This record gives sequence, structure tokens and C-alpha cells, in this order.
Amino acid sequence: MKNRFLVFVVEDDAFYGAFLRHHLALDPEIDVEVFRSGSALLSEHRRTPSVITLDYSLPGEDGETLQKRISRLWPQVPVVIVSGQEDVSTAVRLLHSGAYDYITKDENTPGRLRNTLGKIRETQALRSEVEQLRRQIRQKQEPVSPLIGQSPALQKVFHLLEKAARSTITVSIYGETGTGKEVVARTIHAASDRRAHPFVALNVAALPPDLIEAELFGYEKGAFTGAVARRIGKLEEASGGTLFMDEIAEMSPAVQAKLLRVLQEQELSRLGSNQLIKTDFRLLVATHKNLAEEMQQGRFREDLYYRLLGLTLELPPLRERGDDIALLARHFADEYSRRNGLGPFRLSEEALTKLGGYAFPGNVRELKAITELACVMASGGQITAADITFPHLRPAALPTAEMTLRDYTRHIIRQYLERYDNNVLLVARKLDIGKSTIYNLLKSGELMGPS
Repeated sequence: MKNRFLVFVVEDDAFYGAFLRHHLALDPEIDVEVFRSGSALLSEHRRTPSVITLDYSLPGEDGETLQKRISRLWPQVPVVIVSGQEDVSTAVRLLHSGAYDYITKDENTPGRLRNTLGKIRETQALRSEVEQLRRQIRQKQEPVSPLIGQSPALQKVFHLLEKAARSTITVSIYGETGTGKEVVARTIHAASDRRAHPFVALNVAALPPDLIEAELFGYEKGAFTGAVARRIGKLEEASGGTLFMDEIAEMSPAVQAKLLRVLQEQELSRLGSNQLIKTDFRLLVATHKNLAEEMQQGRFREDLYYRLLGLTLELPPLRERGDDIALLARHFADEYSRRNGLGPFRLSEEALTKLGGYAFPGNVRELKAITELACVMASGGQITAADITFPHLRPAALPTAEMTLRDYTRHIIRQYLERYDNNVLLVARKLDIGKSTIYNLLKSGELMGPS
């Protein structure tokens, strides 16, 4: 059913309010509601109109202050000033402060107002069409990877997934690196009522700490050095849909506090702006750390922890999923075959036995990489045990050419980043070095060269 076009008219003169209602309601697709004061309008804050027309000269009310309150409450709703004042400077000031149009009261007011509403309707319809196309493109570009497995450990996950998809509760996903935390988040989103809206993912650990706030909240042009244009943040981008924040435990206490406020107030402001923007998203979070322990150690805010408590999903590591290893290996081999236009691959019993005896520290992500390499090495569509290689069972090969200590350091860091999916904080812990060392090498481009 097509949405109605709802106009809120703020007019203290009962006769003139009825006059505007009559003329606007001649269009059968327009619904009109008249409010005699600004306070009466603001009391309807839970409803969102398509347009608000505002008499600037309401008795006992500051029109400019009222306009600002309306803009904070309904930041996306156009405000059209309809006033008896003909002062040009006032009109210019109001237009600069965000009013869509300024119309003076005379015999031509109804016609001018209908024309303005017509332009607004066209613009809103176009935006809606563009957003719908974006969603369709996003859904085609981002198919949801299947969550595959028959093990009892994974069956528990499936059971909780159904409950998560049917509710709006915040979900915390725990699991080792490579267990499929983002796949689970996408699955919840795809099965929820928000599936037609964006799924936005942010890996906190993959960003330098000083960029996380800008990535989340967005910023206005000139907000800081390098902000050459306005940018929409992930919180705003996810409005209507789902925001998935991976490795949320790596967020600084200051950004944690700002995120908590967004969750409580359902509004945000971009960096460099005081304008409040309403937002509505479902939050899914993931971490390989124990948030309760992080809270007890003072590294994670207690109030945010309880805000995120919700439903907890524990993803089992691949080594605890038994026959799922063979099931997933066959799936990845079939997927590789289809993607590359090749014939089917068959894994020999010896190959499956070899896979089953490995601990998979990189979990499902590592199994996929190993299976795809085996497909490359296989002959005649048969994957044998000899085609299966485990990178974690052999030391990383070092270059034979003479190199400086810094060159060796870059080489090792680059290999670890590739192995652990560019998770800077995890690599820093594995190598027992400061994360700033890796960030500095990334910023300087020294990790972009050949291994």
C-alpha cells in the first residue's frame, strides 16, 4: 500500500488553519492535521509527517527557536514557513537555518504551497526509489554465505539463531578468529524483519584507534584535517537495518561512552556538527574476548556491557565440530568449482582423514583456504592427501636474499596479516609487538611490497 503524504500545519488562527486544510486536502493523497501551537505539534514527536508548515509569528512563541526544535526532532522532514511577515532579511535567515521554503500569506498562498509540496513529494519519491535500488543492488552483491554443519555444537547455534531472527534483541557473538561470526550476523539479518534494509559491518580491530569514531559517526567537511567532504558514518548508514560491530572490545572507553548514548537516545551527531540525527538500527556485536572479564578489568564500560548483554551466541571452534570438517570441505570444493567454471572435485578418504586430524587454529576461514589450494593442486578432479597442506605446521619461509632486520620484520608482519585477515590487534599479540608499529608501517606503505 502506498504511504500517505502527511502534512502537519502549525497555525494559531483557526480560520486560516481550516482554510489551508481545505485547499491542501483537495489532493486525495494528502492528509492534513492542524496544530494551534508549537507545543501541540511537539507533543506528536512519536509520529513523523512528510512536511511541516509553520506560522512563524505564533503568539508567545519564538518562531526561530521553534524551528530549531522541529529540526532536531524531525531532522529529515522539510519545514515550510507560512507567515504574514514580508521581511526579506527574516526569510533569508530562516532559509539559511534550514527552512525548505518561505511563503507569505496572501491570495496566492494555497497555490504556492501546493507547488512546494509537489516538489517535496517528487524529491522524496525519487529518494525512496534510489534507496530501493541500492537495497536491491546490495542484496545482489552481498549474498548471505550459508552456515553449514550438522554437529551437535552447531545445532545449538541454529536453535538460538531462530530465536535471534524473530526478535529485536541485541546479540553478542563469541568465537575464535575464523569461526564465522560475520556469517552468523548476516544470517540473523537476512532472516529478520530488517532484511530489506542495509547490513553494515565494521571491524573495530582493523582500524587505527583515532579513526574509529569518525568511521562510526561520520563527519562534516572541515571537521578535522583531511575531512575534505561530508561523510556518512556506519551508525547512520545502518539506519533501518543492522549494524554488525566485530571485535567491539577493542573500542576505546571514550568511543564506548558515545556509542552507549546513541543506543540510549537513538540519535547521533556527525563530527563537526551539533545537529542531532535520528537513527534506528539493530546492533549485533562480536568479539573473541570475554566481555565480562574486560569489564572487570576496567577495559570495557559496565553500563555498555549490560546494554549489550542481550542474547549470547557461542560459536564452537572447528576442531570441536567433528564431521562438519568433511561437510565444509566438500562445500568449499564445490563452491570453488562453480566460481571458476571447473568440473566437480572429489575428496579422497585419505584427504578427509588428514583434514580431520588437524586442529585448524584458523577455523572455518583456514579450512576454506586449504581446500581451495587443494583444488588448485589436484589432478583430474581428485583431491588426495598429498594436495592438503597445513601452513601452521611449517614455519613461515624466510627470503634467502640478504635483507636488513627491518626488511625481515616487514616480511613477517605481512605474512601474519595475511594469515589473520588483517586483524592488526591479533597480529600484534601473536608477535608480541606494539600495534602502533603495525599501524605506522601500514600508513607508510611499507607493508604493501612483495613478500
